[in-house]
Amino acid sequence: MAEDLETFRIETRAWLEENCPPSMRTPMRSEKDATWGGRNPVYAHPDQKLWMDRMGARGWTVPDWPKAYGGGGLSPAETKILREEMARLKCRNPLNSFGISMLGPALLKYGTEAQKIEHLPRIARGEIRWCQGYSEPNAGSDLAGLATSADDAGDHYIVNGQKVWTSYADQADWIFCLVRTEKTTKQGGISFVLFDMASEGVSTKPILLISGYSPFCETFFDNVKVPKANRVHDENKGWDVAKYLLGHEREMISGMGLGSRGADPLVEAARKGVDPILRAQIALFEVRSKAFAAMSERFIDELKAGKAHPAQPSMMKYYGTELNKARHELIMAAGGSDTLEWESEASHHGAAPRAWLRTKANSIEGGTSEIQLNIIAKRILDLPS
Repeated sequence: MAEDLETFRIETRAWLEENCPPSMRTPMRSEKDATWGGRNPVYAHPDQKLWMDRMGARGWTVPDWPKAYGGGGLSPAETKILREEMARLKCRNPLNSFGISMLGPALLKYGTEAQKIEHLPRIARGEIRWCQGYSEPNAGSDLAGLATSADDAGDHYIVNGQKVWTSYADQADWIFCLVRTEKTTKQGGISFVLFDMASEGVSTKPILLISGYSPFCETFFDNVKVPKANRVHDENKGWDVAKYLLGHEREMISGMGLGSRGADPLVEAARKGVDPILRAQIALFEVRSKAFAAMSERFIDELKAGKAHPAQPSMMKYYGTELNKARHELIMAAGGSDTLEWESEASHHGAAPRAWLRTKANSIEGGTSEIQLNIIAKRILDLPS
């Protein structure tokens, strides 16, 4: 077994060295360097599509998914080796996708075979970009209080309502959405449905953030027709799907605490001899970051083995959020007054301050930090309500 894994590592390393374009081994300068795919993708560099297509053809955008659904069919040990070899070469993530990080795992667990065949391979190849329809103006932390309705109309539902904080809804092709199909109970009256954002009656409106960018949107549904074949799991059982998906969303958000591959601005700042107190703060941050990386790796191994505590994603999400916020606070402190400028080419149009401001939302999205701490207190520490 060990020999087989070593052979896999050697072959994987050779393939990555041959197929990952040099431009995809450089640090991302801004969000535009991320590859999201979709029906109408925009690439900052043509190598983004080349890298995504090469990895997608091999199933390595989702290496641990079954081959039948567009994945690589790799074992947990092989997937870990692939990640390690990508990190060694500083390969960028070939595809960012809510379909991969959130919807895919939910479909693998709850979807019908027809739904898996229809959606998962297109997610793996980056052909469809997904967004998430969860939060509403009056249903954030109390998500089970959502009001978007889905009225029974025979072989389809008629959906009416509004979602908010819908990340990249104005650029997404499809949405996975929580709707109310029964009004006498909260969690027991929710269904989980999928539909095309090009459907008649769907509209979006960007929400401007303090960073000057707008990944979030308001999304409106006006008599949208959704086939019942697009409902995942049983009617009124969508809360089960929603909770399972939230665990994967929180795992995804926690990953921000690990930072990005490539040149780390904190390391560069420390090498330049910044203030001794700041150097010490950077060193402490690096220790905590490495400890978090080790904990994250252990958690992923436990998750793959089915041994993870169901509340662990809340722990990971909370600490990953705090680490990411701390990272950007230190980057701002190390850069001094230069990091306050956000219009020039020299600052990449204010990449540092805009990213710093963006981290303020990390403690809200995917479940507020206060909610995560309540979950940890109740379900891991067994403290009284």
